[in-house]
Amino acid sequence: PLFASAYDAATLFSWFRFGHFQLRQRCLRQASPDPDELVAMSLLLVRHGQASYGAADYDNLSERGHLQARRLGDWLAGGGHRFRAVVVGGMRRHRQTAEGVAEAFAAKGLPLPEAVTDAGFAEFDHQAVFSTYLARDPEHPIAVASRSGAARDVAAMLQAALLAWARDELPGLPESWSDFGQRVKAAGERLEALADGGEALVLSSGGVISRMAQIALDVPDARAVELNLSLRNSAMSEFHPHDGRLRMGSWNALPHLHGERALWT
Repeated sequence: PLFASAYDAATLFSWFRFGHFQLRQRCLRQASPDPDELVAMSLLLVRHGQASYGAADYDNLSERGHLQARRLGDWLAGGGHRFRAVVVGGMRRHRQTAEGVAEAFAAKGLPLPEAVTDAGFAEFDHQAVFSTYLARDPEHPIAVASRSGAARDVAAMLQAALLAWARDELPGLPESWSDFGQRVKAAGERLEALADGGEALVLSSGGVISRMAQIALDVPDARAVELNLSLRNSAMSEFHPHDGRLRMGSWNALPHLHGERALWT
């Protein structure tokens, strides 16, 4: 077959779309010296750099996560991105990723708006979701297998827990799946106003960005879960408001880590 999986096909399509947009922007910049005349409204959502999985405090970038954030900033600054707004979801890992981007812009002598916090872009309480799922049936084969710590077994548990949450099978959580989706939708609407026709940068998490993608693509909850689990650290996903709704321009792109496969997490 041409593609080994649907994921391979989707990844190639994302890279094509992202490359096409960057080429168009580059051609426009060559035609006019004023970036404000060129950039259509673009909302760039970025998943934070790698956090400290397995450590006492997950909400803290690892050494690799800090490096991912700085490489992201170098690429954005060097690629001509001039953001009218920078937003973080409020987690420490979001702020640390934003700081890495800001350091790269400052090193090049380029302006970058100070990051503002919007709790609408905060990640859902993943600890509550996953612990509630595991406590519901500790001897379920998926729960038992996840104790191995193997990446495949843990991923299977994460997917099962998220699907159970989406089906309202996990009572007592601080936020329902539906409420989470409405929160993200409202945050996206605020972001459109903040961008004011230009580019806005958001440093957030996989759950938030995948729900934004679900809105843009109008896909079912199961697809939103798959999108969440596919999103890599520091990956960029681009959205454009159009005709009263969001459209996806690219997904899960890592041009700043080209040739550095060891930093793909």
